[in-house]
Amino acid sequence: MGMSRAAIRYAKAILETAVSSGNASKVNDDMLAVAATVNGNTELSDFLSSPVTSSEVKMNAVKEIFAAVQPETNSLFRLLQENKRFEILAAIASQFNAQFDEMNGVEVANVTTAFPITAELEKQVLDKIATISNKKITVQNTVDPSIIGGFILRIGDKQYNASVANRLQELRREFSN
Repeated sequence: MGMSRAAIRYAKAILETAVSSGNASKVNDDMLAVAATVNGNTELSDFLSSPVTSSEVKMNAVKEIFAAVQPETNSLFRLLQENKRFEILAAIASQFNAQFDEMNGVEVANVTTAFPITAELEKQVLDKIATISNKKITVQNTVDPSIIGGFILRIGDKQYNASVANRLQELRREFSN
């Protein structure tokens, strides 16, 4: 069984537990923190994937780093220790977030900008999103300097291109006709 299939199964099980105990939103916060911490830290990520480090040692580290987590999150740690699967912790956390969002009717808008998004630009983007979708939206920002400025917005299969690069291309087409 591949990493992602396993991650989906674990995430689903933990989400069901968290929902039935009325704790899903707090566990989701845990999982956001876990995903961000592990994905943002190569050393930690390598440590968790290391075949030579025992799962007891990994467990102790994880409990220390994520000390103040919900009971459901702790039971995930225990499961991963028993099954020696700590290398998929970040994948499970991300899966959990995705499933939680889907359950709450939250859609992810991917916004590509030339530089990290500013509050002002995010407001423009959110105004634009309001005209496209009536769901709750989580904004994910991807930085791509090649678009020069403006933004490209993707929600599901819809795309809105307000990038400077795109505008320049349109101008070029107009002038070449």
